[in-house]
Amino acid sequence: MNTSQSNAIFETKISSLEFLYRGKVRDIYKIDTDRLLVVQTDRLSAFDVVLPDPIPGKGCLLTELSVFWFKKLSHVISNHWLDQSPRDFVTDKELGQIKGRAMVVRRLTPLPVEAIVRGYLAGSGWKEYQQTAKICGISLPPNLREAQKLPQTIFTPSTKAEIGDHDENIPFAVVEEKIGKEYASVIRDVSCNLYEEASAYALERGIIIADTKFEFGTDSNGKIYLIDEALTSDSSRFWPQNQYFVGSSPPSFDKQFVRDWLESISWDKKPPAPGVPEDIVQKTSDKYREALTLLTR
Repeated sequence: MNTSQSNAIFETKISSLEFLYRGKVRDIYKIDTDRLLVVQTDRLSAFDVVLPDPIPGKGCLLTELSVFWFKKLSHVISNHWLDQSPRDFVTDKELGQIKGRAMVVRRLTPLPVEAIVRGYLAGSGWKEYQQTAKICGISLPPNLREAQKLPQTIFTPSTKAEIGDHDENIPFAVVEEKIGKEYASVIRDVSCNLYEEASAYALERGIIIADTKFEFGTDSNGKIYLIDEALTSDSSRFWPQNQYFVGSSPPSFDKQFVRDWLESISWDKKPPAPGVPEDIVQKTSDKYREALTLLTR
C-alpha cells in the first residue's frame, strides 16, 4: 500500500455488531431486525473486480454525497437512509473505522436487478449501439455519435452480479420475469424520474450525469425503497459540462479515470487486479472530491 494510503479504510472489523456481508465497496453489519449499519470503505472496484489499492477518503465522500441525494430526492421515492447516528451502535475504539463513512439504514430485501438509466450514449451502451443500433433491446435512431445526448432517457437494466462476476444488460421483459410486472414498471419509472431531476440539478452546477445506477429493495409490506447509494461517482458517469462535446467521451469526475488507466495497460479484467500507481490514486481521489464539492456547495 502506498504511504499516502496508510489512513485509508480497506476493510472494517467491527466486533460489537454482527457482520453480515462484504460487498465490492460496502461492509454491512446488523444492528437489529429492522436496521443495518452500512460502512463505505475506500475500496474501489472496476470491471467488477476489487482493486488492491484503496482511494483514501473515498468512502466518506460517497457517504456524504449519497445522504445529500437521499434527502434531496426523498419526495420522488422513500429511501433506506435513517437519520440516526452510526456512532451510537459501535464502541469508542471502533469509531475510527466508521467516522464519516457509515449510514444507519432500514433492513430491506434487495430486488435482484440493477436499475441503470442513460441520458447519453457512452460506455457499454455505446459499444452495444455500434453493433446493433439498440441498447437492451431498445431501438435508437441511426447515426448517433459517442457521448451524444439521447432523444429521451432510457432504462437499461442489468443483472446484479456477485463479486468477480460481470453484470449483464438484460431486456425489460427479463426484469418483469425476475421481479414481476408491477415492480418492474415502478422501478423503471422511478429510476427515470430520479435521473432526470438529478441531471437537471447537476447541469446547473457544471456536471452532466451521462448515466447512473440505482438499486431498490422492499419491506415486509412490499413497499419499494431506494437503497444502496445514490448518484455518486461510483454509481454514475459524471462529465464536466465545460469539456463536453459530441464524438468522444469527456474526462470524468468518477472511476472512469481508473477504468481508462486499466484499459491502457491491457489488463484482462480478471482477478487479481493490478496495483494502482500513487498518482492515479491521488487523481481519482481529487476527482471524487471535486464532484462532491460542485454538487453540494
